[in-house]
Amino acid sequence: MKNALSALAVLILLAFAARAWACYAVIVGRDASADGSVLVAHLEQNGGKRILNFRRIPRRQHAPGEQVALRRGGRLPQVDQTWAFLWSQNPGIEYSDGYLNEWGVAVVSDGCRTREDDYDTLVERGEIRDGGIGYMLRRLVAERARTAREGVQLAGQLVERFGYADSGRTYVIADPREGWLFSAVRGRRWVAQRAPDDMMVALPNVHIIAQIDLKDSDNFLASPDLISYAVRRGWYDPASGEPFNFRKVYNIDRADPPDPRRWRGRQLAAGCDASWPPASPPPIGIRPKEKLTVEALARVLRFTGSPGTLSTPTTQEGAIFQLRADMPPAVGCVYWRTTAEPATSVFTPWYVGIERTPDDYYRPVALGEQLSLGYQFAPPAGAFDFNPDAAWWKFKRLQDAVHADDARRIPRVQSVWLPFERDLRAAQPQVEAAALKLWATDPAAAITVLTEHCARIAANACRHADRMADDFH
Repeated sequence: MKNALSALAVLILLAFAARAWACYAVIVGRDASADGSVLVAHLEQNGGKRILNFRRIPRRQHAPGEQVALRRGGRLPQVDQTWAFLWSQNPGIEYSDGYLNEWGVAVVSDGCRTREDDYDTLVERGEIRDGGIGYMLRRLVAERARTAREGVQLAGQLVERFGYADSGRTYVIADPREGWLFSAVRGRRWVAQRAPDDMMVALPNVHIIAQIDLKDSDNFLASPDLISYAVRRGWYDPASGEPFNFRKVYNIDRADPPDPRRWRGRQLAAGCDASWPPASPPPIGIRPKEKLTVEALARVLRFTGSPGTLSTPTTQEGAIFQLRADMPPAVGCVYWRTTAEPATSVFTPWYVGIERTPDDYYRPVALGEQLSLGYQFAPPAGAFDFNPDAAWWKFKRLQDAVHADDARRIPRVQSVWLPFERDLRAAQPQVEAAALKLWATDPAAAITVLTEHCARIAANACRHADRMADDFH
């Protein structure tokens, strides 16, 4: 048995290596965090030549009759007003943008393949309509949802109306009070589970929602025919006596193996002592031995060991959303993020209420152009060209220099970044106290203070990145 498990572990690791890139997420419930926040950590990982634009999008008013265009031809009515949001845009890719809106609703995702038929077959059967929905799902949640639950319900309506175009995916949709896993299957099926308040949940690139209780609408939501459809397809037999298990029924891998990155995240963040490989996939969440912090999740996202490597050269962004309900969202919701790989970069704070991000954090194009599907899927000439003045390229240049000698240079950059981050966290209460004091009488002045604070930190981080990259070269 031990040899069989060891062989399985090797196969899993080889499969992960063959993917070359993947995404990863962690959700921490408000009772499991040190400050009562909902925490979401995420790694955005993609192959090829990439670049990120990080920009604040303001509230926008829309004319009567205006419509939202989907990538493959579908359309739906626009709402009168869309919310402001911080946007991490990954041009050229459909499923890789990150969002935090003005109400503190965060949206990220991990690809999770399902056993459903291919796209063309589902189009023929009418399971995918008007081309289906993919890219715009998370933006619509960011633009329209005031809570995570609203975001889950909206996402479910969109999947049922158009059909999901990708093979399968789990979205993390969170706000200052709760975090949700929303798992979409190619076609019109979906399920969502609320992350337990007193647990942390680690999400790799496989579906992890298992047994569900659709009578418990506080914690589970789903498409009406999630189970009956599986029965019709012969994927689940109620007469077997086995409870319905979404993970086992809909995951593409019928063997249901444990995932090394899920195990590693639980070990690092929650103090899980179980050895690798586990005999079976673990429960959805685990109670951490100590309350978790932004710092603790940063350590998880930076892990480069084996098994379960998390930070890799294909990582465009490490993100930690700190979502707190005891102050206005403009101050209480922070998008901590690295530009490029966490192991070589630094987490800097971006308050959701800021007026703007610095010009060097996004390509200077008109707002409407950057928001267009044309820009996303056919970026203009030169969009991926090296620009030494752009924040993305400063950190990417440093990342590439570090990987010329990982063993020596990762410790060197972390000896700079870790104290930098400690100073930021130490100063955070004072900065927020000042902003809250202003907020009581002059919210605009508070926003200005936070905007300038974030810009100063970002500029300082860019200078450090340039200096270290120069030294390594």
